[in-house]
Amino acid sequence: MSNLFPLTVEGALTRRRGRVLVGPVDLQLGPVGTTMVIGPNGAGKTSLLRMLHGIARLGAGRIDWACDEHEAQRHQAFVFQQPVMMRRTVQDNLAYPLRLIGVKRVEARARAAAWAGRVGLGGMLNRQATVLSGGERQKLAIARALIRDPELLFLDEPCSSLDGRATREIEDILNGVAKAGTRIIMSTHDMGQARRLGTEVAFLLHGKVHEFTAAKSFFQGPSTEQARAFLNGDIVE
Repeated sequence: MSNLFPLTVEGALTRRRGRVLVGPVDLQLGPVGTTMVIGPNGAGKTSLLRMLHGIARLGAGRIDWACDEHEAQRHQAFVFQQPVMMRRTVQDNLAYPLRLIGVKRVEARARAAAWAGRVGLGGMLNRQATVLSGGERQKLAIARALIRDPELLFLDEPCSSLDGRATREIEDILNGVAKAGTRIIMSTHDMGQARRLGTEVAFLLHGKVHEFTAAKSFFQGPSTEQARAFLNGDIVE
């Protein structure tokens, strides 16, 4: 049984310096699937993810998990568009989240090595994380987020600066963890990626969820003129 879901969002919004970044938002999310958050630049995709995760202050409305907020935080992780690498080895970067929760060093390093292998970094355990390529850094960031077995993983455009090969490798990792039961909420500007990974789509425009529906239905025929224009590659204002 899910610790987090259903997730109910009612009238939620977040502001910065008095300006509404996203909201009000109403959503109901279940425990299974991959939600792709799409929309034009400035639509509020990152702000929505940050608000749901709790790292952007809620200015109004409610975000209700199936458990209390503190417990919910323990079961989720966030991967940023530009991940921050600690000035440590790949293995130590991966072991660090486990050490923070009291896992013994030997076990933490063993689990770190296992996860490095799962994301294709098994031969780089002793390499400094700060010298990795962009794709390698993103794989490390994803593994570091997943090493504590979160029930929910947020990703903010993780492939935005990667080439095709690195993007394919990242998508393979995400497909694998989704099939294993990890709930994913991910923003992307790549509509091909949204089609490949998404089971449902949230289309944002001007900080509001303009459409929220099954991915197949959305890509076969959006219900609004703005979403149709966006998929056609037109400028949406």
